[in-house]
Amino acid sequence: MLYDTFSTDYDRFVNWTNRLAVEMPFLQSQLKEAGATKVLDAACGTGKHVIALAKAGFTAAGSDLSLGMVEHARKNAQSAEMDVRFEQAGFGQLARAFGSGTFDAVLCLGNSLPHLLTQEDLSSALADFANCLKPGGMVLIQNRNFDAVMKNRLRWMEPQAAREGDAEWIFQRFYDFEPNGLLTFNVTTLRRIGNDNWQQSISSAQLRPLLSAEMRPALESAGFELVTFFGDMGGSPFDPASSGNLVIQAQRGK
Repeated sequence: MLYDTFSTDYDRFVNWTNRLAVEMPFLQSQLKEAGATKVLDAACGTGKHVIALAKAGFTAAGSDLSLGMVEHARKNAQSAEMDVRFEQAGFGQLARAFGSGTFDAVLCLGNSLPHLLTQEDLSSALADFANCLKPGGMVLIQNRNFDAVMKNRLRWMEPQAAREGDAEWIFQRFYDFEPNGLLTFNVTTLRRIGNDNWQQSISSAQLRPLLSAEMRPALESAGFELVTFFGDMGGSPFDPASSGNLVIQAQRGK
């Protein structure tokens, strides 16, 4: 699994100081506006959003299908001296793991939902989100803006780099556009120590590009209403042609 393999390097790949500085004000404002205090981060990765939310006073928990990610999340929480709960659970398993009607808000960030490769799996995941929420609870989803990706065949993403002592990493991400309409998401990792030769590894996963026209009816079919689109995690308006993200906020019906 890509994310078990990538979990060791994920916190090097993401500049968490910059990312949280950008995203946390928007997240906190959306949660507070919704009156949410108890939050689940589905597909939480290494748990950095969960830990930041817990530090901000929310009762936060996280889940991820990847055991490697969950183990790193628990280590990150221990290092931060934060007592937060992380469970290995994928989409469709959340209410079973945490209980129905447990949360005021469910987050699904970092382009996680497109890993579901069929409409049936998407419907099951959104129904699971709704089942985790109290009536009137909020879901917030962050996907890549696949309207622009698919229209313009945007294959390459900006490379990321990290250093620790004499060690250096470069991460390059790119898509292969498959004939069946899916994408293969590739992560190439380059690593070297000092002036040694670069060592290379590559991991891949399939994605289904979720378009904005699909997401609204899918959420409404799962019992969500008041569906709102944003173009990034700062709350800018969504532009299908140019936004980097499709960020979706919706409310479970009461």
